[in-house]
Amino acid sequence: MKVRTEARREAIVAAAAQLFQQMGYERASMNELAKRLGGSKATLYNYFPSKEELFSAVIRTYATRHLTDAASALDLPRKQNVTLEEKLQHFGEQMLNVMTTDNTALSVYRMVVAEAGRSEMGMLFYESGPRESVEKLARLLSSAMDNGVLRIGDPRIRALQFLALLTAEIEERIYQRTAPPLSLKRVQEMTACAVRMFMAGAAIAAAPAD
Repeated sequence: MKVRTEARREAIVAAAAQLFQQMGYERASMNELAKRLGGSKATLYNYFPSKEELFSAVIRTYATRHLTDAASALDLPRKQNVTLEEKLQHFGEQMLNVMTTDNTALSVYRMVVAEAGRSEMGMLFYESGPRESVEKLARLLSSAMDNGVLRIGDPRIRALQFLALLTAEIEERIYQRTAPPLSLKRVQEMTACAVRMFMAGAAIAAAPAD
């Protein structure tokens, strides 16, 4: 029963993602979703008490889970003597790989941008993934400051600056009608460029050799 229940929940989220993409958040309704699924609205409410909670589930499934996974990886021990640059590279690749290959994630992100000025969807999106990424990046960068790798500054601002560099080359994808997927090699190149730019501005310069 648990397996069937989870499968049903996933089917509801998948159908809701399509509905929100086609109709937008405001026009989409639980009635329409129930019709498409061939069930009752009461069944939907058993899984999701409100349309807002359903949209939150869509956001987490398609648009912010990769952020949560990338942020969580920052806390996992990988190997000894991993440099800050390597950690940032790994984080960036995980983040950009989804943002540049998953059209559903991009579509959900566009919906969030469209709804942010009319509802709480923007903050709901932020709380579902970006906030955790910023906080964990800030802790990583704060530790690097304490260890003399980065210049002293506001760790949260530094985290936001790195994320801005990381997404600089893909921002235009939000405005494109169709955004072709990028190769893993290109994702690695973009991430490496962002890491280099960040370190060039934030790292403590090595002392000149005698």
